[in-house]
Amino acid sequence: MDTPTDQAVCLGAMEQVARAPFDRALQRARQSAFAPGEFVGQESFMRASEIRALAVEAGIGPGVSVLDLCCGVAGPGRFIAREHRCSYVGVDSSADAVEIARERACNLDYHFEVARIPPLPPGPFEVVLLLETMLAFADKPKLLREISRALEPGGRFAFTLEEGTPLTKAERARMPHADTVWLIPLLDVRAMLEDVGLRVREVVEYTPAHLAVVNALTDAFEADASDIAAQIGHRAFDELQIAHRLWSTWMRSGRVRKLALVAVKEEPDP
Repeated sequence: MDTPTDQAVCLGAMEQVARAPFDRALQRARQSAFAPGEFVGQESFMRASEIRALAVEAGIGPGVSVLDLCCGVAGPGRFIAREHRCSYVGVDSSADAVEIARERACNLDYHFEVARIPPLPPGPFEVVLLLETMLAFADKPKLLREISRALEPGGRFAFTLEEGTPLTKAERARMPHADTVWLIPLLDVRAMLEDVGLRVREVVEYTPAHLAVVNALTDAFEADASDIAAQIGHRAFDELQIAHRLWSTWMRSGRVRKLALVAVKEEPDP
């Protein structure tokens, strides 16, 4: 059985993943790896305080229309929608993940769609979110064109970025499911955003915090190894740990940085 390297991936390569077994198997370890109040059902290294801060910087508030791309089981999305009372649409290519998201929404007025992106649902939206999955898109210019199209003038694109030069052939050979890991330098992302009319307003680095989280997750998974492997299989568990250890090594050495950005769609000329 395949498994994402470290986050919920919204691409064709992951469409057939049965997410419910992974969600159940990793839930206890994930909860133990985060400090109190920092786990809200996320499938990534982001802490709740970082999710909240990014939502505030993006101007999410009551009634604001939000499109959450690659939402997975929508832990962060539901957390944002609940705290900020926004109008929320979550999209993911995994029907299993969306089913879990709908169940956990508890009949609240959140809308979920099963779809591969791009293309994006018709907008316009005031905010587009892409948390912990930018690395999964090999064709980032195509994705960013679609995001810009979906935003209204003055709309905000809030996302996280695994920043670094592309993986070498040797690095790709070591990383499980390397077809979902497409690193990119920050300067290149800035240029791509500008090309589609999106101006970067905020950049925050989370590398030290995410290094601590990935190390805590690795330890928590190892402590619960027999139970996790019994549910998802030994191969999947081994790949999960290999990927987490690589992310730890790369963040510790500076090979990869974890960033959060907010970009604003420029208003049209009068």
